[in-house]
Amino acid sequence: MVKLNKIYTRTGDDGSTGLVDGSRAPKHAARIEAIGAVDEANSALGLAICAIDDADDLRRIQNDLFDLGADLATPKGALDGEGFEPGEMVLRIVPTQVDWLERAIDTANESLEPLTSFVLPGGSEAAARLHVARAAVRRAERAMTALAGQEPVNPAALRYINRLSDLLFVLARAANDQGQSDISWTPGANR
Repeated sequence: MVKLNKIYTRTGDDGSTGLVDGSRAPKHAARIEAIGAVDEANSALGLAICAIDDADDLRRIQNDLFDLGADLATPKGALDGEGFEPGEMVLRIVPTQVDWLERAIDTANESLEPLTSFVLPGGSEAAARLHVARAAVRRAERAMTALAGQEPVNPAALRYINRLSDLLFVLARAANDQGQSDISWTPGANR
């Protein structure tokens, strides 16, 4: 259980922040950039939820994104031995969370016509907000893969963030009258 009596601690005034294992990292480090990008994606998802009537699945994803942040804040081997196994004190994204996203993508995509063009982000307000969240998730994915180029990152976490952007794209299409109100890209239309 988390209990915060005080919001400011002054421990980050030197430009560092704490990780789950008690170590500190510069706030500009790739790991902290990835954690921050996931937080921004979660915030964008929260804004999208405001325009969606049935958002239970999206709220579940918001919770998973906090798990993802905790996963990223726990360097490999810091508390979990040699791998990325979850434990009593270690939150990790696990393959079943990725599987859930894949099932959600398949379910949402069943009622959509196949794409014949790329679509522009927009249409309804809900779709536009989902596209903003999708773009934020893609940025988080870029930050996570940049981190993975420097340090080990949980492979399930990388799969999760990749699938999440796919789900948000499909949900944006569904929010556009099951794709009927998608705005098609017309290459070179304004030349």
